Amino acid sequence: MDVLTKEQRHKNMKNIHGKDTKIEVILRKALWKKGYHYRKNYKKIPGCPDIVLTKYKIAIFCDGEFFHGKDWEVLKLKLEKSNNSEFWISKISRNRERDDAINKKLLFEGWTVIRFWGEDIKKHTDECVKVIEEAIFTILIM
Repeated sequence: MDVLTKEQRHKNMKNIHGKDTKIEVILRKALWKKGYHYRKNYKKIPGCPDIVLTKYKIAIFCDGEFFHGKDWEVLKLKLEKSNNSEFWISKISRNRERDDAINKKLLFEGWTVIRFWGEDIKKHTDECVKVIEEAIFTILIM
């Protein structure tokens, strides 16, 4: 693992945005190309999902692997050996707990919740769209 100076780390963190991330834009363009209309960063439901298909009550989240703790047990071990480990373990743990709570709230309100990892969106965009289309099909036949 590369060690960054405080200034380099600060610059990296400053450039991370919560909206219109690269992975969100990739998935939105793929959905738009297929003719799906959506809302982005929809504040009317819990969690402000990245993409919402209101017509079908589908909430889609595009999660970055680091901040949402993909392969958490492995990542946690790496973080324990890094600088500021308490901060990062606490932050990512809270993010994971919040994600879980939001999923439960949305499901309780009758929403279908879909979460994709950023790398899956980048490398397998078509498969992500298929997952969404399968969810739409399931909703339509109910």
